[in-house]
Amino acid sequence: MFWKVIFTTFGLVFLAELGDKTQLATMLLAAKSESPVGVFIGSAIALVMSSLVGVLAGSVITRLIPPQYIQTGAGVAFVVLGILLIAGKF
Repeated sequence: MFWKVIFTTFGLVFLAELGDKTQLATMLLAAKSESPVGVFIGSAIALVMSSLVGVLAGSVITRLIPPQYIQTGAGVAFVVLGILLIAGKF
């Protein structure tokens, strides 16, 4: 069970980050920097810390709000954002 969670999380986050603005910004920093290893270390730490914030926030929120409501709310928010982006309002 533990390994399934690890591999599922890795796959989801890895695919979500491909082509993301964060990855593009990291590529630009690496291209401009004389220390690509430093860029890698900095971006890796940033991803770990932002993931930590997400895990901690998710742990607290699920104690207050049932996960089904969170999932539905997230789905509605993505649809609304998608509509706004298509309409050019965002």
